[in-house]
Amino acid sequence: MSTLKGKTLFITGASRGIGLAIAKRAAADGANIVVAAKTAEPHPKLKGTIYTAAEEIEAAGGTALPLIVDVREEDVVEKAMEKAALTFGGIDILVNNASAISLTGTLQTPMKRYDLMHQINVRGTFLCSQKAIPYLKDADNPQVLNLSPPLNFEARWFKPHVAYSMAKYGMSLCVLGMAEEFRKAGIAFNGLWPRTAIDTAAMDMIGGGQISRNCRKPEIMSDAAHIVLTRDSKEFTGNFYVDDEVLASVGVADLSKYRYDGVTEEELLPDFFI
Repeated sequence: MSTLKGKTLFITGASRGIGLAIAKRAAADGANIVVAAKTAEPHPKLKGTIYTAAEEIEAAGGTALPLIVDVREEDVVEKAMEKAALTFGGIDILVNNASAISLTGTLQTPMKRYDLMHQINVRGTFLCSQKAIPYLKDADNPQVLNLSPPLNFEARWFKPHVAYSMAKYGMSLCVLGMAEEFRKAGIAFNGLWPRTAIDTAAMDMIGGGQISRNCRKPEIMSDAAHIVLTRDSKEFTGNFYVDDEVLASVGVADLSKYRYDGVTEEELLPDFFI
């Protein structure tokens, strides 16, 4: 399989950034995209809403269903899955992209922020997976892709921001466990993570607007995700993929199109956890 034509993707956090890039790449094949995110009204600091995302997706060649979804709310997620299945006749792929970040030490992390990261990153991933699985069982080549890092349990990745690291690795633990739990059902669970920082609104908030030139464009993640999501779910599951390695596996070695003009590979910022 090399196309997502006719497939239905439920993507959390798809109103902007990597989630939107994955949606638009699938849309180019003619896929159906459920834009599951919270932003219905324009945000003063973050561009994009579920409706503007839907417009971009349809302009790219797909069919979009924008739904206001807070992945912390079980009944909301459940109803969104039902709506998606009724609209498109099922769900083929779940992309757990929604995430919260706070790069703070233990004493500097308010419990409200700790709770937010764990409710969105870990609980949200578990909840969306749980509610999607009954639909995925009826799909041809069902896939779940978590935007989470390889399980690299080195102290250096925990020391600066224990709470955030716990939350992201929690998403990866879902990959590890669910891949085996649902192997016989033929549902693939995989993780995907970038080698370098990616130019997203989150990166702008962390490093300011000047940091974007030292990041790769979100399209490297969407191209890598497309490759993963078109693989055989029965053969490729339980993997922790890194974007450039996925591209290299299909012979793509030149990554210059994912950099901004005038930026060298050496100037790119490495991402966490790798």
